[in-house]
Amino acid sequence: MDARALETLRTVGSQGGVTAAAAVLHLTPSAVSQQLAVLQRDAGVPLTERVGRGLRLTPAGEALAAAALDVAVAMERAQAACDAFLERPAGIVRVSAFQSGAELLLPGLLTRVAAVEGITLECTDEDVAQVDFAALTDRIDIVVAHRPEDAPDWPGVQVVPLLREPLDVAVPLDHPLAGRSAVWPADLVGQEWISVRVGFPIASLVTEVAGPTPRVVHRVNDFHVTEALVGAGHGISLLPRYTFGASSRIRLIPLEGVRAARRIDALLRRDRAERLVVQRVLHELRTLAATIGPAA
Repeated sequence: MDARALETLRTVGSQGGVTAAAAVLHLTPSAVSQQLAVLQRDAGVPLTERVGRGLRLTPAGEALAAAALDVAVAMERAQAACDAFLERPAGIVRVSAFQSGAELLLPGLLTRVAAVEGITLECTDEDVAQVDFAALTDRIDIVVAHRPEDAPDWPGVQVVPLLREPLDVAVPLDHPLAGRSAVWPADLVGQEWISVRVGFPIASLVTEVAGPTPRVVHRVNDFHVTEALVGAGHGISLLPRYTFGASSRIRLIPLEGVRAARRIDALLRRDRAERLVVQRVLHELRTLAATIGPAA
């Protein structure tokens, strides 16, 4: 079996279809379909099946895709064994982060890695629904993702905890609660909330803090817009402490009675996690995060 075809099968499974896999692999959908056809002929069993207008892996396809990842890990491990004899790891490492995580971590990471000869970072911001972060690892070496504190790990990828960032209640400077050193959920009854769109991590935390039917008046995913709206008196919100603790437009108040925080993790495909140059960047990222706050 061809290693490239195995990678194509695995990507079709993780991306949920031929067209999305083709975009990740920089192939045409026709080329992806041809590789799948050859692989299926070699395997002797159906590897994909039609579902409506889409395509999904059969149980045999899922099993072969899992084995394909093991093959990719073994190949990267073999390359890493050779790279270990080089004076230093070198190459391009692609890193993405959700928007506020990018603000918190990417400037410092770029500064740290700039001091390491031979490594080039290519950074981007990728803020997606929580369930979609793992799929980004097909095209990005290190994906900085976030999730509610008690949410399970992402399946199918290596998860490296970076930071536990508390979420505080953000109120205008002239709000009646602004002078408090802490607030409880009961203090927030009847407040108008600015939350994120449904499916993004903090949306569920607002429900936990404010009750099953909070008065959400605006849904904004850009925390800087949220900060501006809160500061102008258009509602209260939950904002991350380390990212917005120095704001001059709002007051952040710790929340008692509820463990409100977000987990910030680095996600990697298991094969790419074997690359020495990726391991070095991950080390710098973890070291930087430790200077901001604890991972647990």
